[in-house]
Amino acid sequence: MKLYSGTRNASSWAFRAWLALKECGLEFNEEIVDIRPPQRYANLSAVGVFSPPAAVPVLVDGDDVIFDSLAIMEYANELDGGRLLPADMKKRARARSLLAWQHSGLSNLCPRLSFESSFYPDQRDMSLKEVGEARRVFQMWESELGCSDGPYLAGDLSLADLAFVPTVMRLFSHMAGLEKWPLSCAWEARLMARESVVEWVSEARALPVVRLTDYRP
Repeated sequence: MKLYSGTRNASSWAFRAWLALKECGLEFNEEIVDIRPPQRYANLSAVGVFSPPAAVPVLVDGDDVIFDSLAIMEYANELDGGRLLPADMKKRARARSLLAWQHSGLSNLCPRLSFESSFYPDQRDMSLKEVGEARRVFQMWESELGCSDGPYLAGDLSLADLAFVPTVMRLFSHMAGLEKWPLSCAWEARLMARESVVEWVSEARALPVVRLTDYRP
């Protein structure tokens, strides 16, 4: 298998797919596509030759091309016997609901608070609207962790946890008053200490930050 991934500190969707492949212990080759401006457009056009969305991530397995991060995560999980989704049907549906919400942008919170900004040394204050939406996400995490008895959202590590890693980085690097959500804080520390997450983030922090012109409240 070959994963067409993205610049480590600019590609949250590739991060999610990569995490699933890593956590499932699957062997794959990786080609990192530089998605930073201005070369982003030419590089993604080249990806578009074999992948309809002309975006990363893309997983090529033989003659099969899987070009969506959530589909790649599910594919990796199936190759690994399905252990990254709960065996119980209702719990599995709940985990998939969380996956779908993240995949749709968490009510547009993630597009406004970019993954790139997680690595900025001089981060802006969040707007009141962003703070309100972030609190709703934290309350959801706190509730899910309380109901599952932890240590992860569905009990054991699941695709839902992996899908939220880039969002965790966005919110924990910008949000104040985190002591209100102790379960979420313990969960964040646990996620960020995973070997797979440490590997990606360490490489990301070694790169020059990717400045976005629309980074403002």
